[in-house]
Amino acid sequence: MTINDYKFAGKKAIVRVDFNVPLNENGQITDDTRIRGALPTLKHILEEGGALIIMSHMGKPKGKVVAKYSLKQIVDAVSAALGTPVQFAEDCAKAAEQAAALKAGEVLLLENLRYYPEEEGKPVGIDKEDPAYEEAKKAMKASQKEFAKTLASYADCYVNDAFGTAHRKHASTAVIADYFDADNKMLGYLMEKEVEAVDNILKNIKRPFTAIMGGSKVSTKIGIIENLMDKVDNLILCGGMTYTFAKANGGEIGKSICENDKLELALDIIAQAKAKGVNLVLATDCVAADDFCNEANTQVCPSNAIPEGWEGVDAGPESRKAFAAAIEGAKTILWNGPAGVFEFDNFAAGSKAIAEAIATATDNGAYSLIGGGDSVACVNKFGMADRVSYISTGGGALLEAIEGKVLPGVAAIKG
Repeated sequence: MTINDYKFAGKKAIVRVDFNVPLNENGQITDDTRIRGALPTLKHILEEGGALIIMSHMGKPKGKVVAKYSLKQIVDAVSAALGTPVQFAEDCAKAAEQAAALKAGEVLLLENLRYYPEEEGKPVGIDKEDPAYEEAKKAMKASQKEFAKTLASYADCYVNDAFGTAHRKHASTAVIADYFDADNKMLGYLMEKEVEAVDNILKNIKRPFTAIMGGSKVSTKIGIIENLMDKVDNLILCGGMTYTFAKANGGEIGKSICENDKLELALDIIAQAKAKGVNLVLATDCVAADDFCNEANTQVCPSNAIPEGWEGVDAGPESRKAFAAAIEGAKTILWNGPAGVFEFDNFAAGSKAIAEAIATATDNGAYSLIGGGDSVACVNKFGMADRVSYISTGGGALLEAIEGKVLPGVAAIKG
């Protein structure tokens, strides 16, 4: 069933969203991107004559009631965004009466799902090494089903629009779908767009295909790198992982970040790229700093000849040119992870060069997908969000999808 085909008139819809928004010390939202992302789905249901039950998690309260993670803090913001008053259920598992009383056009927001350990389905207060852990895990899985069943009982249909948690088999993201038949469960608009974006990158590739993987560690990206190796024409590996590759090849990297236990892995990736005919682009020069702060002294030097006491903090001018060359001619582009410590303005030039090259390629007809928190923050910082094809809302979910893994939140609905 698709959201456009479903008749919401007179029905109650329970919708899983990702309202895990950042709050300041006064409980005010500092970035409402996730709320805005869910609006098309939520407004469609209301406009079609449905009643809305919205559920989400916030933070990591680990199965306990923690005031700073209460969704009560965002009720006013959600009301303003929807243009209608939003009721609040103080306990997500005891909201049956409030849900039953909802009329068409009315909205109920449930309290943080993760106040209940059953949401994540992990035993609390028992170590994995404990002999009793497996029994506790079985008991928790049974409790998780009951929790999901309770949530499902509030509504006639289920809509999952939380791509950010689609890689988790939680009560509200996957298990709940078992209590609705195929005609009464569907993906929301945001989820549909995210799934389509991943398909464009993995199944509908227009060549050349350039992937840019940044960030500090090779280890966190290895699954994606290996899955992409059979698909891409150009693979740019940048950011902190640059120095693991430089050291693996015998270079001197000063006090730069490095995974010393991944040097063999770095050499293996280089060999794989060569064997598969992938153009692997690594930074040849870098901006090095004598301290980890924006005001540090800097110098440009080869990535494999960084002086003692200095650390690589950004891609150098020659590397930026090489990155741009591999990006600007591409027809499919994936970017995950910055080229340097972009949070400091003086070390943002490498990431900005990547963003500019992606924007230029997109202007020339390329499909560009930006995913992962830091890459999204980059395009927003440089004012280029409207010059790329798609910005994903899901960090871990997007990465697992690109690794080729099945996302439980999607599979629960699409099979």
